[in-house]
Amino acid sequence: MNIENQKSWLGRNWPWALPVGCCSGCLIFIIILIVGFGATVLSVVDSLGGLSPIEEAIERAEKNERVVQLLGEDIESDGFPNGTISISDADGEVDFTIPIKGDKGEGLLVVKGIRKDKKWIYEDLYVTIKETNERINLLEKEKVLESI
Repeated sequence: MNIENQKSWLGRNWPWALPVGCCSGCLIFIIILIVGFGATVLSVVDSLGGLSPIEEAIERAEKNERVVQLLGEDIESDGFPNGTISISDADGEVDFTIPIKGDKGEGLLVVKGIRKDKKWIYEDLYVTIKETNERINLLEKEKVLESI
């Protein structure tokens, strides 16, 4: 009787099984990290409730006649906000600047305010035009409406 000593499945297939197993494990780990990061970002965006101060400030600049006259029609952010945004449940604070540009020129959007009960209240919201150093207040219409 001749009994042959046969290798196990892993012994016969290790040259392809080992790299495939390691790569799939790394791939699963990367997918879990991406999903976790995405969930975190979505929860932060959801906690902002409605428009974020960045979106709202740019929207107000796009609707202001004087800003459109000096910067042009297509106003957009020209970089990342520089400053702080702090949100805790329904309250928070913002104090940052955003470079903006249009097809006619560039400016700096300044945003300062607080958040009470998920509603942003702005203390300062204005655009400084780069070429002329002119400051355009984006809160003027609000103040006029409040006094009526």
